[in-house]
Amino acid sequence: MLEVLAGFFVVWCIILVGMFVGRRGILGENARSVLSALTFFVASPALLFETLSKAKLQDIFAAPLLVTALGAIATAALFFIIVRFLLKRSVPESLVSSMGASLANSANLGIPIAVYVLGDASYVAPLLIFQLAFFTPLFLMALDATTSSHRTTPLGLGLMILRNPMIVGSGLGLLVAGTGWQVPELVMQPIHLIGGAAIPAMLLAFGMSLNGSRPLQASAGRHLDTLLASGFKLIVHPALAYVFARFALGMEDQALFAVVVTSALPTAQNVFVVASRYQTGLTVAKDTVLITTIVAVPAMIGVALLLA
Repeated sequence: MLEVLAGFFVVWCIILVGMFVGRRGILGENARSVLSALTFFVASPALLFETLSKAKLQDIFAAPLLVTALGAIATAALFFIIVRFLLKRSVPESLVSSMGASLANSANLGIPIAVYVLGDASYVAPLLIFQLAFFTPLFLMALDATTSSHRTTPLGLGLMILRNPMIVGSGLGLLVAGTGWQVPELVMQPIHLIGGAAIPAMLLAFGMSLNGSRPLQASAGRHLDTLLASGFKLIVHPALAYVFARFALGMEDQALFAVVVTSALPTAQNVFVVASRYQTGLTVAKDTVLITTIVAVPAMIGVALLLA
């Protein structure tokens, strides 16, 4: 348990440094976008490739992936029913807020949590693969079907998935793991060094993002939707993951802890990007991302204490 808390302490220290650096403007006004781009396009794919190339495929494409899928789909479906039929929101708005309630920040916070708290970046791989390759495209297809603009073809969705650098890095790593090929050390060394930049850069950018925004402003409205989505993401989602993992699949110890903690990750920031593209659910998307981002680490510490 002390090792888990020590991992959260390390994560929070770097986040606080990022907040300080961002507030003082030490790295300039574009620092957060530059760090985010560095991690997304360069460092994270390298880290995922190195980690997954050494992973056991049966540990990834097995119970953890099933729990990830069931937990996210059940959370999204339950939340959609509530906002669509009880709160009487439109279908597109209900879809976007359902994304906020179930789509986790598997990269910017998920990878650091997996490394420092769970001890292995491969723990976040099932979540990352499921969301990027299936869950997000599923929401986009549903939004396309219920709006009159921004139509996306199946080919376009496929290309979007294949162009994602983290999917590419993960896919290549899984290919190496599946074939048993040993990457030459001369090739792996620069990949290792580049991947080492991912976690500190992610957490610094994450800390910078916490400056300046205020959720639940009176003029914005949709307070109930936002609070419900935040509660679903931080409480209902990990609770459902625990029930599926513990009682349906009999998972225990570190494997159980890993799937519950990754389910308690905050709402992914690209939910707001989707809301902006379809021009619906903007307030709920923005505020849910912010609230869950602020509360997520204490919430995950609570999960750790409950499962200790």
